[in-house]
Amino acid sequence: MDATSSETESSWPPYNIATTGDGEYRIELAVAGFTPEQLSITAQQNVLVIEGKRAAVQGAEYLHRGIKGDAFVQRFNLADFVKVQGADYAHGVLSINLAREVPEEAKPRQIAIGSGTASRPEMIEHRAA
Repeated sequence: MDATSSETESSWPPYNIATTGDGEYRIELAVAGFTPEQLSITAQQNVLVIEGKRAAVQGAEYLHRGIKGDAFVQRFNLADFVKVQGADYAHGVLSINLAREVPEEAKPRQIAIGSGTASRPEMIEHRAA
């Protein structure tokens, strides 16, 4: 897996991490009650930070409060070469698409093995003066 939640963070809001293809992933966060304007996503050097800030509802007296509306910060450690491709918000779920993009110079490459004649250094005769 290329994305893991930081162990020091809470598990709220609940989230899923799914693979959507070869080297492609999606993180889904259940952020019911938040609007897209109250959410922010920051990608910085192998860390993805998602924050939610919501103003408290003034004058509301809850008999039961099952939908958590507190501000939150959720961090995910990303593997090398994993980049954020985009984000969508629908029906209270924030989806963040990730892809692993390994540059050509970092990909493994095959090295040819010679027969030994071409790479052998020329022998120079050593004579005493």
